[in-house]
Amino acid sequence: MNSQALLDPQIMQTFPKIELHRHLEGSFSLNTLYKIATRNKIDVPRDFESFKKTVQFPKNGKPDFLLFLSKFRNDWYRTYEDVYDICHDSVLEMAEDGLFHLELRFSPEHFSLQNNFDRIEIADLVIKASNAAAKKTGMSISYLLTFNRSKQDETEMIDLYRKLMKLNLNDIVGIDLAGDELNFPPELFKKFFQAVKADGRKATIHAGEVTPSSQIWTAIKELGAKRIGHGTSAIHDPELQKYLTDNQITLEQCITSNYQTGSWEEEKSHPLGRLFRAGVPVTINSDDPFIQDTLLSDDYVKTVSFFGFTLDDLIKANKIALDACFLSGPKKTELWNQYLLKIENFKDKN
Repeated sequence: MNSQALLDPQIMQTFPKIELHRHLEGSFSLNTLYKIATRNKIDVPRDFESFKKTVQFPKNGKPDFLLFLSKFRNDWYRTYEDVYDICHDSVLEMAEDGLFHLELRFSPEHFSLQNNFDRIEIADLVIKASNAAAKKTGMSISYLLTFNRSKQDETEMIDLYRKLMKLNLNDIVGIDLAGDELNFPPELFKKFFQAVKADGRKATIHAGEVTPSSQIWTAIKELGAKRIGHGTSAIHDPELQKYLTDNQITLEQCITSNYQTGSWEEEKSHPLGRLFRAGVPVTINSDDPFIQDTLLSDDYVKTVSFFGFTLDDLIKANKIALDACFLSGPKKTELWNQYLLKIENFKDKN
């Protein structure tokens, strides 16, 4: 297949994808959110097109971090039915973008805070709703629990984490630390990650998105991160690149998101391509496609257009993603064999 075909968004949408970095709270079904907002009489425009402009970042807008953050709201939900509907319908739509396996991260706090819903019940509900949708589409899915460093202190994190672990849900494969890197550096959460490590759970940590590579080092060395969310500043640190490569610590990179938030000034110069060519394990991810008014496929097209990725490169990037996911070895082998069949089907059709 030539690269020109891979620049076709419709063709790219059918390419099988493995994604490691996607926030459920930034991946909502626009239509379902509109229905929920309408029935709950949320203070948003009743005209659908105006609603869309209100809740999403302008697709071709200039970077604006504060505007981007303002699009994340947690006051949509009034009932457990609202939570179920938005999770179920959003996962249904994700599958339409060629998702083969997804590690979906979510924060029980996000869905619970406005109404003080029981966090344990909400976590269970989110997974049940998402699993039901994934089963309908044939998409493989697992989950990361997100803890936001600017929303909870370390003691609160540990308390919620221990309660959530009592659910004993096998679908929860790891922990994600997100939030404000600048004011809440990773070293503030050592005890939390000691508890996570003691349970044998793996962690991915947002680091080096708007901070120097020193935060990536801290996340790995002091908190035990097995993957790094974003990690764009690794491009400035050759020693770190070697360490990531030698120890197979994967960067979850997000071209569109990094541009819209202003954390990387130009998409065409995004480090994903250079890091990939240097042998650093990097993966292609969407981050918050609903907020961004984009698809994961858009980021895939950008890797072809900006960095010259071939079909083999895209397959290799997905192998890196599957190797880095937090599933067990036998499950990874099973999924890879299934993935290769999907790839052959994709080639036959294109």
